[in-house]
Amino acid sequence: MAVKVENQSSIKLPSKTEETIQNVFDALPREHLRGMTRVVFVDRIIPDSRIPLPMATELPGLYHPKQGNIQPWCEIATNSLLPKDSFFKRLAAKLNFKPNLAYLVLSLQAQHYHLTLSHGIKKHQYESAIRAYVDQYHKIWREKNSGWRGKLFKPFQPLFEKWAKKLRKKYESEKRKSG
Repeated sequence: MAVKVENQSSIKLPSKTEETIQNVFDALPREHLRGMTRVVFVDRIIPDSRIPLPMATELPGLYHPKQGNIQPWCEIATNSLLPKDSFFKRLAAKLNFKPNLAYLVLSLQAQHYHLTLSHGIKKHQYESAIRAYVDQYHKIWREKNSGWRGKLFKPFQPLFEKWAKKLRKKYESEKRKSG
């Protein structure tokens, strides 16, 4: 079952936005999508009486769990993904729209998975579990949808990971020495 995508935003979304969302959901196991019905684009997220959020207008996305007979759904704020500030911010947002949207959809889906389908996770463990879930499936999605650059640099990825590990280790040892 495909997840329904609705656009209730006044901002015109880039082309193939719905296709990008469906590609992200295709990278996930089918069981993880059980119950998720729709993704709604809005200008900005408006908190209601059920959700006491002081900075809700700055949220890029919000997951609405199942309540009564209303199935779970996600809300995405287009003002946070496509800001109207300066020319350079708009350009950077358009260039990074696809990966940012994929990461946001995955994080909302991870909340759905861990709150409704996953068992044995305590309240204080949600953040790390959701982050690990998003990182794992974002990597899978990136590999599926990478173009010629992704295919070109794929053989060098283990080397880059070794360098990153070495630099992280060096950074942590310097941090211990100075602190």
